Amino acid sequence: MLEDLLTADGGYRGPRIGCGTGHQAEFVSCRPKTVDTVLGPVTVNRAWYHCATCGHGLAPRDAELGTAGETMSPGLAKMAARAAEAVPFTRGAGLVADLAGIQLTGKRLGRHAEADGRAAAAVIEARAAAIAARTLVPLPPAGLPDKLYIAIDGTGVPMRTAETAGRPGKGDDGKARTREVKLCCAFTQTTVDEDGYPIRDPHSSSYLATFAPAAGFGTLMAAEGRRRGAGHVRQLTILGDGAVWIWNLASQHFPEATQIVDLFHAREHLHDLGKLLAFMLGDSCDDWVAGRSGELDDGDIEALLSAARAFPLTGAKAGELDTALGYFETNAPRMRYKHFRSLGLFIGSGAVEAGCKAVIGQRLKLSGMHWSCDGATGILTLRCQQASGRWEEIWQQQPSPQGQPDRHLTTTRTQTIQGQARLPTSHLHSCPTPHRTPPDGGCHSTRGYCGAAAAVPVPRKVRRDG
Repeated sequence: MLEDLLTADGGYRGPRIGCGTGHQAEFVSCRPKTVDTVLGPVTVNRAWYHCATCGHGLAPRDAELGTAGETMSPGLAKMAARAAEAVPFTRGAGLVADLAGIQLTGKRLGRHAEADGRAAAAVIEARAAAIAARTLVPLPPAGLPDKLYIAIDGTGVPMRTAETAGRPGKGDDGKARTREVKLCCAFTQTTVDEDGYPIRDPHSSSYLATFAPAAGFGTLMAAEGRRRGAGHVRQLTILGDGAVWIWNLASQHFPEATQIVDLFHAREHLHDLGKLLAFMLGDSCDDWVAGRSGELDDGDIEALLSAARAFPLTGAKAGELDTALGYFETNAPRMRYKHFRSLGLFIGSGAVEAGCKAVIGQRLKLSGMHWSCDGATGILTLRCQQASGRWEEIWQQQPSPQGQPDRHLTTTRTQTIQGQARLPTSHLHSCPTPHRTPPDGGCHSTRGYCGAAAAVPVPRKVRRDG
């Protein structure tokens, strides 16, 4: 029955159709294609066209069904991706078999999910670039919160040898075995509890992860911040562990934001300072550290520095002390914890550290795992979308007439004319008719600032700084 329904329209659109690159493709014949679906394999007999100039063929019906260049239906692909982001690929294939009765190999499920994740990552990167170029201006979220936080951290992911070749590492042999994933967690806060401690708004966390260098991560982080309303909230706060690159990005993209060093990282550095001075402090070491901890909690960094410099160290020990105190000197404005507490702000980056464990570690850092950069990127993107409550946005399909890819999506999974377009719904906020591309290739949104095509300017009256 399903085959009969799908083949009722064979996709014949006349003797000639546009190939998508300005030429005409001619009808050749009707050809069968078997696609795996959530109901089992289905064979569809559809019209096939060939462009002699470009040398490629296309089937309009494939694009309409979302199976152009694919051997899985969109529904099965979504199911496979959901299993692959949650558990290792072989177990994921077993879940699909147990729950849906569909037999897939772990390798097929994994490769398809990784490709879907990379396609979603490409869309996110393209959107971030458009926001950075001001060709796309995100609307502020509905129900704008009072406070928005962007917490930033990084963690290593075990990689294949080829992915770490030539990179210095922390091992005894100096070779790298992991690559750092940079993660940001954006969340909001509206209230504090009865003791004055801030409460994170339920279901407000969104995650973004990438292997890109700091500059590339900064573009993605800034775009996510603006999507979450960074340019409109009353209080924007950046949380980090004290790494210089985090504060450089914060100052570059959000100079107006309050910067706070995670209190627990600061306490770790304080305990390291106590160990450094233990040979001078003797049995009073614990009491000395407790006293400095109180000064740290009060944000009195000057008192902490004075107490540490009271010891007459020379030589290598003096150099080590200067290095240890440099952390507190550099970050002193970010350690005004008593003041931050009085404002009802978070002073810990636990949200992003938990993300490093739950979003990244519990899937990509299991025993025996070694990833390629492309494969890890795909799964990371899927997991971030799922953890952010934005899973459905990956599967928003916008097929165009005659099998041509939608011009609203510049990067598709297959990178060919048969490619299947996927566009996050967040891009559709100002474009009521995203499924139709006008002859000039631009966006004819009635609100006029979709940013889907560079030729469509952003009117000054709607241009926003954030």
